[in-house]
Amino acid sequence: MQRPYNFSAGPAAIPEDVLQQAASEMLDWRGSGMSVMEMSHRGKEFISICEKAEADFRQLLAVPANFHILFMQGGGLAENAIVPLNLSQGGAVDFVVTGSWSQKSTKEAGKFCNAAVAASDEAQGFTHIPDAASWKLRSDARYVHICSNETINGVEFQQLPDLASLGCQAPLVIDFSSHVASRSVDWSRVGLAFGGAQKNLGPAGLTLVVVRDDLLGHAMAMCPSAFNYRLVADNQSMYNTPPTWGIYIAGLTFEWILRQQEGGASGVAALQARNTAKAELLYQAIDGSQLYENRVARDCRSRMNVPFFLKDESRNQAFLDGAKARGLLQLKGHKSVGGMRASIYNAMPMAGVQALVDYMQSFEKQG
Repeated sequence: MQRPYNFSAGPAAIPEDVLQQAASEMLDWRGSGMSVMEMSHRGKEFISICEKAEADFRQLLAVPANFHILFMQGGGLAENAIVPLNLSQGGAVDFVVTGSWSQKSTKEAGKFCNAAVAASDEAQGFTHIPDAASWKLRSDARYVHICSNETINGVEFQQLPDLASLGCQAPLVIDFSSHVASRSVDWSRVGLAFGGAQKNLGPAGLTLVVVRDDLLGHAMAMCPSAFNYRLVADNQSMYNTPPTWGIYIAGLTFEWILRQQEGGASGVAALQARNTAKAELLYQAIDGSQLYENRVARDCRSRMNVPFFLKDESRNQAFLDGAKARGLLQLKGHKSVGGMRASIYNAMPMAGVQALVDYMQSFEKQG
């Protein structure tokens, strides 16, 4: 029996190979007599899992040696508070608002720092990324925050901004929750990156933070100890009990990514090529249709989250019902924007996108 294609924005599909391996090891992890969920996080078995996961993540995203990789909890939403608690010292922080998530980031950080909107596309319905030359960056900003892929609005930075070229010396903080490991990262432009695992890396409950050495040790006094990056780094993500099962599944996912091959490329490069091809197939179907539309500017369309609308919205429910009957799940758009949304993360095969395109074309022909 073929599994349905799950287009959920998160928690999202996990590679079937990963699920099968986790199932085979559920009761006994490699002769230990224990499930990973039963292990002490300080035991040699789990420490080996954690160390391997960290090393594989560093390899697959080419994370430089002067960055720490932290396994934390709270998701991307909690990081909207944890980052300013660690980096802002209550001072100025600038935000580029390109959708719902960067809006939330700005609002949450404002509880702990002097948060200001340096640029926003809200007036255009979050369909563009404001030209970097127009950003109003303050000279005393402690950092500049962007959401490099907006899950709800389907807007993605195709390249990370070079703040130095804008005359800004502040570090760039990126929320890459919804496209982490789908493409390479230019770490020379990044001070800190964070992301929840539940879209491309594993189950909900695990948060990854990649932070440059010089940004550690600046936490405000009010910062909870378990969220102090310096303490977490100094304790190898074991200051408190980490999300052990999430780290284990993420580790299996990292191994799966490293095994991927596409057109002579491997690992993240292979997935980047595959993801580009999947997105192009879906956008071509939308653009060539009389029924569907995507409203995001073509130069910043997301390769992970593709929102689209039926020009005849009276057919929305019929579209969703028909999709479900074909095993195409979780296509309803976010309640804040409506319409449809296909999240085509790393685990979504090309066959799933082709099945969606075939259905969309068939549904349109039905009139």
